[in-house]
Amino acid sequence: MKTQTKIAVSLVVFNIGLLLLFGIGIYFFLNEYSYVDFYKRLETRATIGAKYNLKIDSANAEAFKKVREQHLEKLEAEKEHIIKISPEVSLEQQASTYHLPLSLLQDLLKDGRARYQEGSKFYGGIKLRHNNATYLSIVSANSRFVSHHLTFLRNILLWGFLFIVVVTVYLSIYFSKHFFDPIREMIDKVKQISTESIHLRLKEPENNNEISELASTFNDLLNRIETAFETQKNFISNASHELATPLTAIMGEADVALIKERKPEEYQNVLHNVLTQAERLNQITKSLLFLAQTGYKGKKIVFEILRTDELIWEVKELIDRLNPDNKILVDLSLLPEDPKKLKINGNRQLLHLALANILNNACKYSHNKPVSVHIGASQEQVLLFIKDQGIGIPESELPFIYDPFFRASNTRLFEGYGIGLPLARNIIKLHNGTLLVTSKANSGTSVQINFPLAKLIK
Repeated sequence: MKTQTKIAVSLVVFNIGLLLLFGIGIYFFLNEYSYVDFYKRLETRATIGAKYNLKIDSANAEAFKKVREQHLEKLEAEKEHIIKISPEVSLEQQASTYHLPLSLLQDLLKDGRARYQEGSKFYGGIKLRHNNATYLSIVSANSRFVSHHLTFLRNILLWGFLFIVVVTVYLSIYFSKHFFDPIREMIDKVKQISTESIHLRLKEPENNNEISELASTFNDLLNRIETAFETQKNFISNASHELATPLTAIMGEADVALIKERKPEEYQNVLHNVLTQAERLNQITKSLLFLAQTGYKGKKIVFEILRTDELIWEVKELIDRLNPDNKILVDLSLLPEDPKKLKINGNRQLLHLALANILNNACKYSHNKPVSVHIGASQEQVLLFIKDQGIGIPESELPFIYDPFFRASNTRLFEGYGIGLPLARNIIKLHNGTLLVTSKANSGTSVQINFPLAKLIK
């Protein structure tokens, strides 16, 4: 069963149930009230009738009679009985003589008041003492309210119930159908989206409801998927180029060497070129493998408590050996007074690799101009700021700097594979840190790295 049908059926069943409870409740309570009210009217007439028939209040007897005749509505088939109880006449004889129910007379004698119903006829009576004698004043009548008014009410409730059921069924089907129109439109639109038309997006309604939120969320998902597709295309294109270049060089050197007999020195030169390209190919392959491993979160990595300032000095010492001309300047003016605010949970080798890649890039792309490194801390994080004076990155190319093998358009004169920065970001993410790069062409590059503080055991 479709959700639309389920909603329509649920609304109909729920509304019918409420209508039934409401209608039955009204009929039941009004019916109960009508009996109580009619019995009170009968007892009132019995009391007034006894007063003027037995002249209990002789001064006002005639007044009671006039009040009843002028102001009390004559009930349908109303009859009045004043019965004197005497030992000589049994209750059975009295009931037979006046055509009254025996049980009514018995209850009157026992309780002083009694009510009785026989079909559509109602009886109400009281017992009273007058002149040392016992009397029963009984009034009987047919209840027009029960026989006519309640029947009329029942018919109104029944026809009203049927009318409302029809309206409810129609409105439930109508609204459930139109409520799902935006969803059906979304389904039709989604069916049109494929790898060839992933640029298509769902229409987002202006009203801020769940449908517009769903469309917006799905569009965000499509944006991420489209970005992933583009990244994959760029990766395949760049990777194939980077891998094909050394392979082409190796095959070319081998083909040239095999064309004819050559001198040993020439073979050595060919082998040297082949070895150079093979080492390049090996370096690219290792970098790709390590990049894939750092992106896999399921791999177990050993962490320890490390001080970030010590890591910076260790990486600087390594770069000093590899590139003596570097001008890395470590600024300690922002160091916190508490050394605990410099400690993080991390893997020493991975963090060495990430920081070395970032600092090497800063030195390489700035032609060994000064590179400043600032170390600071907040209440919850250790902060590293690295600023160079290099060629920078064009702003339009910043969104792609984390794509493997991507290199900015102004880096053709510099060696590299475009793997260092993506690898560094993966390592920093493994340490629950963040990497933020801001840059402009010919204005240098700034890198901010944040690591969460280590939770020390006290």
